[in-house]
Amino acid sequence: MNASDEDVLPFDDDTDGPRRVTWTVGRARAVRLDQWLRSRIPWMSRTALQKLVQESAVTIDGRVPKASTRLNPGDEVTIVLPPPPSRELLAQELPLAILHEDDHLIVINKQPDLIVHPARSHQSGTLINGLAWHFANAGSGSLSSVGEDQARPGVVHRLDRFTSGVLVVAKHDTAHWRLGRQFEERTTRKRYLALVHGDVEPTVDEIDLPIGKHPTIRERQAVRWDDTGKSALTIYRVRERYGDFTLLEVEIRTGRTHQIRVHLSHRGWPIAGDDMYGGSHLQVRDILPPPRGDDPLRVVLQRQALHATLLGFEHPHSQEQVQFIAPVPADLKDCIQALRSRGPMRASTPPGSMLDLDLVLGDEVSEV
Repeated sequence: MNASDEDVLPFDDDTDGPRRVTWTVGRARAVRLDQWLRSRIPWMSRTALQKLVQESAVTIDGRVPKASTRLNPGDEVTIVLPPPPSRELLAQELPLAILHEDDHLIVINKQPDLIVHPARSHQSGTLINGLAWHFANAGSGSLSSVGEDQARPGVVHRLDRFTSGVLVVAKHDTAHWRLGRQFEERTTRKRYLALVHGDVEPTVDEIDLPIGKHPTIRERQAVRWDDTGKSALTIYRVRERYGDFTLLEVEIRTGRTHQIRVHLSHRGWPIAGDDMYGGSHLQVRDILPPPRGDDPLRVVLQRQALHATLLGFEHPHSQEQVQFIAPVPADLKDCIQALRSRGPMRASTPPGSMLDLDLVLGDEVSEV
């Protein structure tokens, strides 16, 4: 498809394969390629377009550019687009652990291996698909329209696919903007539990290191001291020591992608199960001596041992301070109990700790 210089590419739900579109730059621009593409393809984010450039899906006069390349009159810009995500949100009945629901928001204890919202490679089976079914059949209200154009209505913040824990979703636009502002201004309260390799010292410390995209490995982040690194601050507190593993209570003051995973790995304490950043999947033999007889305990942890345990914020309607606590899921809880059972365990509650381990390792959901 050839387009004139001023044409804006419409969203097309009927496309069942890639689209190739070519524009010829007609006037002097001196504008970055990613900015120019964003003005021509408004239903895609600038980040998504930058990824297409990185994947050589964009050319200028047949050559692969950078996202920062500036356009000149007469440049022929070609892009190959994968099919856009449908705006029709598929409602699916999925198991959801609801911590709280009212007319303005819903708070979920997200299970591991659950993607938060649809993307090009995952159009179904996400938390948002499950919430769409819940609102239509079991609950009340709907998802806010904010983020609808990116198939992520109601999504105020996200957790990695294999990170479990507490997550809030907005039911209407006012609630969405008010919650989003709190995350942006860093006035929310967030605490995580992380089981890491190694004996962490000191007991309390700050990790203040900039984070940006990994220079060579896609999908990974890294500590970056160049102009691509963004400030990131993580505070950890040691809660239990098991010799070769440590249970940390982690507080984040910023919300960079993979922040906790990158910071802890950089310090030499990768999160157990996080094979992307140096951790390893755990089986019972990694935790306990060889089993005797028919020992039924067979703990296997196949994902990063990271759980978003506590989230506090100002309620967007009542303006009261609310706080939600998500119990630890079975896989991580079993690992912690196995580590506790194998010998002397040193516990601590450093100043600033907020998590009651007896509560979060129990079975009851909690709203404070």
